[in-house]
Amino acid sequence: MDADQISLLAALLLSLVSVVSSVTDPNDFAILDQFRKGLENPELLSWPPNSNDPCGPPSWKHVFCVGNRVTQIQVENVGLKGPLPENFNQLTKLYNLGLQRNQFNGKLPSFSGLSELQFAYLDYNNFDSIPSDFFDGLVSLRTFALDSNPLNATTGWSLPSQLQDSSQLTTLSLMNCNLVGPLPDFWGNMPSLTSLKLALNRISGALPASFSNLGLQYLWLNGQSGRGMNGPIDVVASMVSLTSLWLHGNTFSGKIPANIGDLTFLKDFNVNSNDLVGLLPDSLADMQLNKLDLNNNQFMGPVPKFKAVNYTYSSNNFCQSDVGVLCAPEVMALLEFLDAVNYPSKLVSSWTGNDPCGGQWLGVGCDANNKVRIINLAKYNLTGTLSPTIANIASLAQISLSSNHLSGPIPKNWTSLKSLTLLDLSGNNLSAPLPNFSSSVKLSLDNNPLLNSNESEPSPSPINNSPPSRGSQSPPNNHPSTNPTGRSYESTQGETSKSSKLLVIVVPVASFAAVVLLVVPLLIYCCKKRKDAPYQTPTSLVIHPRDPSDSDNTVKIAVANNSNGSGSGSRNSSGIGESHVIEAGNLIISVQVLRKVTNNFAPENELGRGGFGVVYKGELDDGTKIAVKRMESGVINSKALDEFQSEIAVLSKVRHRHLVSLLGYSIEGKERLLVYEYMPQGALSKHLFHWKSLNLEPLSWKRRLNIALDVARGMEYLHSLAHQSFIHRDLKSSNILLGDDFRAKVSDFGLVKLAPDGKRSVVTRLAGTFGYLAPEYAVMGKITTKSDVFSFGVVLMELLTGLMALDEDRPEESQYLAAWFWKIKSSSEKLMNAVDPSLDTKKEETFESISIIAELAGHCTAREPSQRPNMGHAVNVLSPLVEKWKPVDDEKEEYCGIDYSLPLTQMVKGWKEAEEKDLSYVDLDNSKGSIPSRPTGFADSFTSADGR
Repeated sequence: MDADQISLLAALLLSLVSVVSSVTDPNDFAILDQFRKGLENPELLSWPPNSNDPCGPPSWKHVFCVGNRVTQIQVENVGLKGPLPENFNQLTKLYNLGLQRNQFNGKLPSFSGLSELQFAYLDYNNFDSIPSDFFDGLVSLRTFALDSNPLNATTGWSLPSQLQDSSQLTTLSLMNCNLVGPLPDFWGNMPSLTSLKLALNRISGALPASFSNLGLQYLWLNGQSGRGMNGPIDVVASMVSLTSLWLHGNTFSGKIPANIGDLTFLKDFNVNSNDLVGLLPDSLADMQLNKLDLNNNQFMGPVPKFKAVNYTYSSNNFCQSDVGVLCAPEVMALLEFLDAVNYPSKLVSSWTGNDPCGGQWLGVGCDANNKVRIINLAKYNLTGTLSPTIANIASLAQISLSSNHLSGPIPKNWTSLKSLTLLDLSGNNLSAPLPNFSSSVKLSLDNNPLLNSNESEPSPSPINNSPPSRGSQSPPNNHPSTNPTGRSYESTQGETSKSSKLLVIVVPVASFAAVVLLVVPLLIYCCKKRKDAPYQTPTSLVIHPRDPSDSDNTVKIAVANNSNGSGSGSRNSSGIGESHVIEAGNLIISVQVLRKVTNNFAPENELGRGGFGVVYKGELDDGTKIAVKRMESGVINSKALDEFQSEIAVLSKVRHRHLVSLLGYSIEGKERLLVYEYMPQGALSKHLFHWKSLNLEPLSWKRRLNIALDVARGMEYLHSLAHQSFIHRDLKSSNILLGDDFRAKVSDFGLVKLAPDGKRSVVTRLAGTFGYLAPEYAVMGKITTKSDVFSFGVVLMELLTGLMALDEDRPEESQYLAAWFWKIKSSSEKLMNAVDPSLDTKKEETFESISIIAELAGHCTAREPSQRPNMGHAVNVLSPLVEKWKPVDDEKEEYCGIDYSLPLTQMVKGWKEAEEKDLSYVDLDNSKGSIPSRPTGFADSFTSADGR
């Protein structure tokens, strides 16, 4: 065999070895290879030219795999230039794609069918078009960014209806990418959405009604080119989760809603350069905003004293330029009138300044003394109602508002205008009742159809049916239905027959007497029957032991029947009515009771917010505190209702001192409420990450160890000690609550799944919180109890470092805590540098336990589930660190007069003889009687094993 043949054979063998050792799915490799070949500068990827195995080992830079499938491509800000392959959507296992801040160009390929894609960052590139089916089937999408791409530059593009199928979407950022037309109205189908940024496009039309009650925190619609968005902004007042609202650079009109103050979380409010009008509501002035921009609108009236940190209000129609200076009384009266007639644009632009007689106020006339004498706005196309504040302009002599579209009654206090001589309201749609004006007022009310149909006047006289002349003050004899003026006159004496007067008096008296004779006996009968019959209103008392061994340490809710039928909450049932002990965890409590104990869900009782809704503190009549979780109407969908039912179902079956107890629930109409024991110190996350801003003391290392052990015991019970094995799926520091003693309890069981017997894992729809999700769950949706163990490991890392599990504000290498911690945990120096600075680590004992916790956190977050310990192991590791027992000095072999060297039977006999002299005697022959019986409703598995 010559040298050439040997070389060829060697090349074939190497090729064969390469093929055999390749683990990457061939189709995934082909797409990545096509991606590379299409780039103008592929060398920036640093991908090996002769490798066909992106998943490795060694894996290609920027490529991440699970098994043999590509799941992530991360090339942020690498500088790549070129198109994406047309068949990019065949990377069917892709779940995280980071292509942002490059120079990708050409047509954006369809992402249709990427059902596992959760994160897609395509922003700040040069993609020039987007296919119509791009969003088809993106059912797992959570975050999507496409900002600053020149898509369809000429025609623009609109949001497709398929986007609403991405019901798990939380962040949608499509700024400066040529969106056109009105916004769709499907936002109500996207309850998870918290951030919607659509600024700097060509969107037109009004705010969709489906924004109502949406749980958005960020809404950016600013800077739409052309006329931009228009219409009122009233719908935003129902979006109570908003923290940042940018509407500037549009043509929104109307007033700022009076209930804007309901947005208690709002910190940044910008409506600069719109057509908003009117008086600023007091609730806006009282908002604790960081930034408020009201510039370049048509706001009127005084500038209020804002509580915002930074605010600006230039280029408006305020009557005064200084904050807190009031307008002249006549100006305020006219502006209130303008408010009632919906701020017609002609008047808004004219009625400026603080002197109606010193400027060009359309329709307003003054006398020589600079007093307003005339309001003449006939045929101004006015809509709305008449404002009572006009009565505050005492100098008014003439009001002409004929031939408009005004509705409602004439304010009664207009009769107090002593100088009024003319009131012309003809040609409108005013309604009764009509005030009685002085005979000196020339009143014209013809062509008001609703007045003409008023049948409350006396019956017409058959003698004279001719209408009075316009403005006549003589009392008519005709019925208003034949009276074109439709006005109400003062009653006249002597012109109505005595029989008519008699009828007017007798008929009502007779009717009243009949009612009394019929109704009173019936009421007496009903009351007697009700008194005799057993009261059927539900009366409920739930008694839930926080600690099964301590019957005095209980939470009790009494909803007692009482004489007035109202429910009350108290520790003990009252003597009025019956009380029933309801199975713990299955108590139905009326909404009325929960409204009462939370002061009608008052904002000051708010404890926190989550994806489910708002949690309120409530206080029963005896001072017992409870926590009430109220589902917001905007999130009531099948997913939320499943979580609601799951929480009830799970917590009705499991009880443990380190699991937050469900005391009851309420389902009435659209209300869905869960009632828990109150945990005064709130979430662990507050004490780890926000203690400085909340002026709290940092958690000591000893407390952190106790918290870790408490959580481990609660999770161990869920996994292996309850009668069934449960997987929590959302264990995180914000779901760990602390009591006054800083002992911890796990909460939020809405995502709990039953772990199936005999199976290693179960596949389920992805839920939970990124940063805490185990890899096999985040990528493939497979969960076991080891998924919770991974989350617990991340919580341990948080306890050690004081850092959040996921924080995009940190440097890129440490944004994901678990990955970064794995890199530094093996180095003692790096580990100690990573420890929370608020901890005192000088003690040798503390350093030793920190090392143990770090090692445990590493084990719990191992890549493979089989390499992670169970929660029982975590308990065994943590227990010695927390509960170091030391014997009492000078121990003796004999205690309390008992000789422990004697046989057991003699020892017990001696013990009994000694204890008979004391009140603390315990009958050891029947020691079972000293153990409290299990309350109704407790799971059968709640045994002494649960003492952990």
